[in-house]
Amino acid sequence: MRVAVTGATGTIGRALVRALVERGNQVVALSRSADRARSALGPAVEIETWAEPTAGPAPAEALRGADAVVNLLGEPVAQRWSEAAKRAIRDSRVIGTRNLVEALAQAEPRPRVLVSGSATGWYGARGGEPVDEATPAANDFLADVTRDWEGEARRAEELGLRVVVTRTGVVLSQSGGALDKMLPFFKLGVGGPVAGGRQYVPWIHFDDVVGALIHCLGHDSAAGPVNLTAPAPVTNKELSRTLGRVLRRPAFAPVPGLAVKLLYGEMSSIVTTGARVVPGRLLELGYRFEQADLEEALRSTTGR
Repeated sequence: MRVAVTGATGTIGRALVRALVERGNQVVALSRSADRARSALGPAVEIETWAEPTAGPAPAEALRGADAVVNLLGEPVAQRWSEAAKRAIRDSRVIGTRNLVEALAQAEPRPRVLVSGSATGWYGARGGEPVDEATPAANDFLADVTRDWEGEARRAEELGLRVVVTRTGVVLSQSGGALDKMLPFFKLGVGGPVAGGRQYVPWIHFDDVVGALIHCLGHDSAAGPVNLTAPAPVTNKELSRTLGRVLRRPAFAPVPGLAVKLLYGEMSSIVTTGARVVPGRLLELGYRFEQADLEEALRSTTGR
């Protein structure tokens, strides 16, 4: 299979490209910087330059003849949300995906499948209510972004592509993301639950993100929204307690929600609220999780 990947030099993108190559697939990486992509991805990957995804369509020749496309474009969400940052978060996803679909319309022969990133931010703050792919979008900044982001991706259905939008949860990885920011505090023994710790964390191990993406690529029944989260979401308090146990450090120091808000501003809502997201569709598709248990997933991630 020939697979074109955007966002290929990101943390998940690099791992996905490596896994696809190891499975004998041909990979084309669309990147702003060809030199950086070659350095990050190695000689087995074909590189095509897409200098500015928000400025115009992707190069159609990079997509022509590909069997599938994986779209992982997006500026980091975990930053203080200034107006400029919010605009970059939105435009990189919404306009970038729109420009990718415009290029797909020009590519002949056209890919058959588009797997496009999304996020559990779709659900907003939902308390302890289990939510699956049928749950409507919330009404906040991230939900608005994901709704429009998915809408642009699903325009590719009009071109005859099978489209999957992967609503990815909190990824357990030491190479960025929430866990990477938590670890220094927990290793010092000053970690603990945030804002009371009752909010749910829809976690997923890094390896399962890559595995689920590949599963969605190859499974003809995969279409529409698919939650990329572990089968058993936990509360922030449970996550803190388990991480402390894995690191053999106390994990009882509470972090007031106000302190998080002062530090991160509006972005703090990501950690002070949550949703009990379940991977209903992924389980229906027969995906078998490599890391379904939180403690084992944390031990794998931290090497403990």
